[in-house]
Amino acid sequence: MRGWLAAVAVVAAACSACSPAHPPAGTLTVFAAASLKAPFTDLAHRFEKAHAATTVTLNFAGSSDLVAQLDQGAPADVFASADAANMTKAVDSGLVSGSPANFATNTLTIVTRPGNPRGIKGFADLATPELQLVVCAPQVPCGAATARLERSTGVTLRPVSEESSVTDVLGKVTSGQADAGLVYVTDAATAGDEVTAVPFPEARNAVNVYPIAVLEKAGDRSAAAAFIELVTGAEGRKVLSDAGFAQP
Repeated sequence: MRGWLAAVAVVAAACSACSPAHPPAGTLTVFAAASLKAPFTDLAHRFEKAHAATTVTLNFAGSSDLVAQLDQGAPADVFASADAANMTKAVDSGLVSGSPANFATNTLTIVTRPGNPRGIKGFADLATPELQLVVCAPQVPCGAATARLERSTGVTLRPVSEESSVTDVLGKVTSGQADAGLVYVTDAATAGDEVTAVPFPEARNAVNVYPIAVLEKAGDRSAAAAFIELVTGAEGRKVLSDAGFAQP
């Protein structure tokens, strides 16, 4: 990993121009999965303190939406996905420079309205008729993990809505538009007493690994590599751990 970062820095030193559509010099644009909002916002502030000449701009969305934006030419320097599948899409499309680095893992949990009024005890209960369940769409990492759980458990879910990001799922539950949803444990922790979390053992069968990479059209690869080094280093691991993420 460190060798790759050094190589990126060398390439950056040789690069004197960037895409005309790229933000002004001194701006580092990071595209990151919606579930990373809390820790990456913290890490962006830390990065700016350590690199006074650089401003970090963060764009959070479902990983599949971020890949689509990048594929359509959206300017960015760093991409952090909530799963390997969407990072692979970015690599196969020629959007990534170098090799992605895995930096965190996350698992799903059930969230309900406060107090769990429907008495949900486990994953199978989510198939209860009349339950207003919300999940992520299949192309989104949390949705792909949900599909893996359905296959491994034999439980067929009938959600009333499939959302484009895990934060949208959480929002449907906290706003009272749904009885329950499947989100990451980190999102449930962020929501606090706005929801009741219901862990279930089958979640261990659908762990998502988060990779991060410098993008091919990065305007400042040196800064991009430095941000990735922060995320994957001891300081970044501590911030991610405090947010509920596990190590890959």
